[in-house]
Amino acid sequence: MTASAPETTGTAGTTGARPVRRARTAKPATLGQAIGRALRDAMAEDAAVHVLGEDVGTLGGVFRITDGLAAEFGDDRCTDTPLAEAGILGTAVGMAMYGLRPVVEMQFDAFAYPSFEQLASHVAKMRNRTRGAMPLPITIRIPYGGGIGGVEHHSDSSEAYYMATPGLHVVTPATVEDAYGMLRAAIASDDPVVFMEPKRLYWSKSDWSPEAPAEVEPIGRAVVRRTGADATLLTYGPSLPVCLEAAEAARADGRQLEVVDLRSLVPFDDETVCASVRRTGRAVVVHESTGFAGPGAEIAARVTERCFHHLEAPVLRVAGLDIPYPPPMLERHHLPGVDRVLDAVERLQWEARS
Repeated sequence: MTASAPETTGTAGTTGARPVRRARTAKPATLGQAIGRALRDAMAEDAAVHVLGEDVGTLGGVFRITDGLAAEFGDDRCTDTPLAEAGILGTAVGMAMYGLRPVVEMQFDAFAYPSFEQLASHVAKMRNRTRGAMPLPITIRIPYGGGIGGVEHHSDSSEAYYMATPGLHVVTPATVEDAYGMLRAAIASDDPVVFMEPKRLYWSKSDWSPEAPAEVEPIGRAVVRRTGADATLLTYGPSLPVCLEAAEAARADGRQLEVVDLRSLVPFDDETVCASVRRTGRAVVVHESTGFAGPGAEIAARVTERCFHHLEAPVLRVAGLDIPYPPPMLERHHLPGVDRVLDAVERLQWEARS
């Protein structure tokens, strides 16, 4: 995405007349545009950065995230690949071993599963296997999550698989600013980063400027998006807007809910999370992934271990149902919504507080 060209006024061809330049007001940027701009800027600054994946070149990606990159940098740096995810990621491993910084796009969350053997056996282990001599600076972009009316294989929340694979960093932005800043940090990292992109937030907007992007917290840090004193909502990615809406609705019942955007699932920011829970004494973890053995189980365990004597109620979870992703007509029942979050808040044993 580029800034709008300035308008000019004046009489063309008139001797001595100078055009008056009037800057146009920048349009709000979407999260998807910020990701595309991060890719462009990284490619422009470092010739070692290559983008590859299915339809990323001529088409510009299914969600048009990579639109224009092939025209600007050539198809040798923004490369359309065969429909073979294991081959795509295996190629990226070889590229990284020879000094390049590949950015791989997996077209949809569940399409990435065929590449998992490459991911677990090589991407996650190479740096450790070589005692640090051979890092693999690979960024794996995975559009994930529901809320867009997609069928199965197009709406999975698969972050738990990557979190459970040692050697990977796993991050997920929920704001336009983070989409740009965290992707730039991921591409610059010498560790492999799984960059989970919440599909239904691609069209969320901000007044973020691509010409002067705001600095964001680094990978490994959570951010308090809303302060509160009564309970903490721990969330990330597509569930952040849900939690912010729930916190606003809770004001009517006199509840002040703090909302923490985890941003980085691996490495995990115990410091920020536990500081919030110790202040409020109660916590609810909210995410679209399944509840059983999902990310919330690990997060709840970490909070309980570190904050046990500050807790006034068990840590609760609001998650997707423990089923394969349902048909589009039923996904509203599967995804955590404001009502389910507020119901969990009401179950936090408020009578226990003196």
